[in-house]
Amino acid sequence: MAKKQFKTESKKLLDMMINSIYTHKEIFLRELISNASDAIDKLYFQSLTDSSVTLKRGDYEIRLIPNKENRTLVIRDNGIGMTEKELETNLGTIAKSGSFDFKKDSDKTEEKSEDAQKEIDIIGQFGVGFYSAFMVSSQIVVESRAYGSDEAWRWTSSGVDGYTMDPCDKADNGTTITLTLKEDTEDEKYSEFLDEWRIRELVRKYSDYIRYPIRMEVTRSRKKEDSPEDKPEYEEYKEDETLNSMVPLWKKPAGEVTDEDYHTFYREKFFDFEAPLKVIRQHSEGTSDFVSLLFIPSHAPYDYYTREYEKGLQLYSSGVLIMEKCKDLLPDYFSFVKGLVDSSDLSLNISREMLQHDRQLKIIARAVERKISQELKKMLEEDRESYEKFFKAFGTQLKYGVYSEYGSHKDALQDLLLFSSSYEPEKTETKEEDQKDEDQKDEKKAYVPTAVTLKEYVSRMKEGQDKIYYAPGETKEQIALLPQVEAVTSKGYEVLYLTEEIDEFALQMMNAYNEKTFSNVCKDDVDLSTEEEKESLKEENDLSKDLFTFMKDTIGAPVTAVRFTNMLKDHPAALSSEGELSVSMEKALNRMPGAEEGQFKAQLVLEINMNHPIAKKLKELFVTDKDRLANYSKILYAQARLVSGLSLTNASEISDLVVGLMTE
Repeated sequence: MAKKQFKTESKKLLDMMINSIYTHKEIFLRELISNASDAIDKLYFQSLTDSSVTLKRGDYEIRLIPNKENRTLVIRDNGIGMTEKELETNLGTIAKSGSFDFKKDSDKTEEKSEDAQKEIDIIGQFGVGFYSAFMVSSQIVVESRAYGSDEAWRWTSSGVDGYTMDPCDKADNGTTITLTLKEDTEDEKYSEFLDEWRIRELVRKYSDYIRYPIRMEVTRSRKKEDSPEDKPEYEEYKEDETLNSMVPLWKKPAGEVTDEDYHTFYREKFFDFEAPLKVIRQHSEGTSDFVSLLFIPSHAPYDYYTREYEKGLQLYSSGVLIMEKCKDLLPDYFSFVKGLVDSSDLSLNISREMLQHDRQLKIIARAVERKISQELKKMLEEDRESYEKFFKAFGTQLKYGVYSEYGSHKDALQDLLLFSSSYEPEKTETKEEDQKDEDQKDEKKAYVPTAVTLKEYVSRMKEGQDKIYYAPGETKEQIALLPQVEAVTSKGYEVLYLTEEIDEFALQMMNAYNEKTFSNVCKDDVDLSTEEEKESLKEENDLSKDLFTFMKDTIGAPVTAVRFTNMLKDHPAALSSEGELSVSMEKALNRMPGAEEGQFKAQLVLEINMNHPIAKKLKELFVTDKDRLANYSKILYAQARLVSGLSLTNASEISDLVVGLMTE
């Protein structure tokens, strides 16, 4: 029969698809298997209302037949098949979808039963997936016989040059697609799609949950029965193998899936050697129908806090993998979540590789975000030990979420944050009778939290306290020894210990929690003195203005002021800061990539303990020996820097001064 030509528009579209639309050539097998599944779905749907269709659910299959010698790959189904007209209409006109038309027609059928509605789930939408096979094929032959028809037809094409239509012999209904693969080149190895292991890999990656069995005859090896034990001989034989699991784990009733099933699925799909910390299963119906299966990992991947890490959930459309990592389904602060979303409501583009950014996607993303947040809060309340393990791995990301986008997510995340603190739970003595009770001896001890939430901090605040106190530093042990911290905790106030660089930025972005503002105890505006103490301190500072001016001039630019304080308990001196930039923020900003050395500077204040003997000594030296006062000033400032975790720029000078004092 004479060759027929594609329409001009179809030629352009075919050329574009082969060269542009599909990112990965391997996607062709997914498309052909999905089309085969649609064809079977159509016949199965017809069997629900047509008694003449004698095939049962278990009779359907999709078969793959690779032939390395002939360089052919056959995809065969026993679905509804196509008539001559349907074959030419669906394959001769690119982007004409028989599946899509069938779905529209079936939706209009008033006689369709409720069971039928549940069973039918057509995947195909655009009718262009078939042509992805031209990316790997030099020729495609399609032989099809419609169910109930006595005729079979063959469609043959080598691409944009056109196609031919001929009658052919085919014993059974269904469609057989024979691909003749292109010759290998230096850049492309098309023959890989004839390897059994590669076909198995692609089926499990993209089509594992097609509802009908995908079978292939595979080569196996076994020991010959009559071969000797010391020198065994082996022979190859052929055996049918079902390549797909058919029923997705997330579509099975929850009661039929064990924890081990979830853990095995997670380890295999997401390549983790440990079981997840938490499994989250979600089924939504209404505005958008979808199922999600999410996992909270028990540890952070090695590249999690690097630019190379890619967030995203696997995206399925009716059990067919569409995207390996759909980043639009997760906000950045939940980027640690692994898992998948499966929905039949998605609007796909013509390649089915990418998702059109539509209302349904946003609805699903919001629902997934809410579910993750709810489950994390539930873990925090009901399984504190697991939550603290989670927070140790991913808490930094939640804090970045609070700080990013100008704090727009702070309300959603603030109750998920944990901080070390000066709070120590009261130890309760075990009752004597409990010690004798062997059963209670074996009971697991209640977990004692090692960190606190903001909600817990506020619940323990002293009467009249209107601020949440915190102090930043390298470690909680170092922070606990800060003079300002010791002074505040000695008065019975709890102090949050901020050990990460992002901590203070996050708290400043929040500004307040439960109407309680945050206050850095190392800033100059913290004063827990009585009115009488404040008045006494003011008088001392006024009387010592000349002393402080001398000391400030001696130390130089690093400090903006020197003054007495009554907030240092037993410590001689400490550094506080004025303005928005604290000492810890100065260190964090100067460590940022691109920052010049010393670019960011906090306005430092050298505070001297008014009640320490050093205060009296400084006053005396101001009158009797200003040279020694200058040396004392430099040493006090250096000591205060070290206590605050800051380095010395003049370490050699300070060393000489200390040695000089020691040898006098």
